[in-house]
Amino acid sequence: MFTGSFSRALVAAGMAVLVLAGCSSGAPLPPPPRDDAAALQRDQQAFVDAMKPRSSGGSRPVIAVLASNDGTEMTDLLLPYAVLGRADIAEVRIVAPRAGRIDLFPALQVDGAQDFAGFDRTHPAGADYVIVPAMLKDDAPEITAWLRRQSQQGARVIGVCSGALVVGQAGLLDGRRFAGHWYDRGTLLKRHAGSTHVPHRRYVVDRGVATTTGITASVPTMLALVEAIGGREKASALAAELGVASWSPVHDSTPFGLDAGKRFAYLLNKAAFWRVERWSVEVRDGMDDVSLALATDAWERTGRVRVEAVSTSGPVRLRSGLVLLARPAAGDDAPRLPLSATLKPVPQLDRTLCEIAGRHGDARRDWVMLEMEYPAQQGAACAG
Repeated sequence: MFTGSFSRALVAAGMAVLVLAGCSSGAPLPPPPRDDAAALQRDQQAFVDAMKPRSSGGSRPVIAVLASNDGTEMTDLLLPYAVLGRADIAEVRIVAPRAGRIDLFPALQVDGAQDFAGFDRTHPAGADYVIVPAMLKDDAPEITAWLRRQSQQGARVIGVCSGALVVGQAGLLDGRRFAGHWYDRGTLLKRHAGSTHVPHRRYVVDRGVATTTGITASVPTMLALVEAIGGREKASALAAELGVASWSPVHDSTPFGLDAGKRFAYLLNKAAFWRVERWSVEVRDGMDDVSLALATDAWERTGRVRVEAVSTSGPVRLRSGLVLLARPAAGDDAPRLPLSATLKPVPQLDRTLCEIAGRHGDARRDWVMLEMEYPAQQGAACAG
């Protein structure tokens, strides 16, 4: 009988073959236009204006971060929940079909979701905003039906990364402009009549429905949402905490795609499940959700590492208040995932990418950046 880690790797390899066989990222994109500062500012301001609270009664907005109990992308969920909670500008809840545990991919599990029925009883008028991460199953009927109802009640919807697929399955992308992860572009265009893909922008909004590019676009998008709700000063303070200078929508989409050579290399990488190492990340109460998510996500996407959370005290409460499930650290001799106690979250991701290149080569690092749709960083801290 297969061990759990071997089985997961085997399934991942099989899924990679199926997914790549039907890859529909579409034709290569033209290079981005020469955006001037005024054009970028207009696009950023359009998002901020579209996402400003509609209520003038002084009550805090309600933000639901939608999740599937059976598989939600880790950074897509943890980063929005942590950043919006840290901003202290709204009531933020993770909402799922069932209360309790959420299995994240590519790693980790958290506890603390509210179920749909409980949220609906507490907020019969619905959420003001719904954040939609990528999910293993993009057409789960109970999830898409709930999202559709929230939109009909007036919620603004933000599909993060491949969360755009879920947004589309709820009927919210037909006839709209969208961003989305580069890998999903062709699929979204085929599924949704009259839709238009907008390249070279990290986030796009059209009539109350916003979408983003890949996983790391959740950073600028959540900062733009914080600006819309809490003002630019609040967003600037959070940007400094995250270690970023700007939350502009600027993005060069041209490096992100698969040619025949990249597809073959990807299949070989995902199929080499016998080379996977089991690593541990030692977690503790108050740990930063964003740094943990970005670094773990990056290492897992090398195809060479499987990460499990361990602690000396069982489950821990992250800085956001979410409970992270962990197994006992006693007797665990697996290599530890390297995390710096001094780096801010985005510089931590840059350092992680440098460490991946040092251990597995530049090509493997570039694959991780491709999957996370993370643009090359100038001056990333690789020394010291």
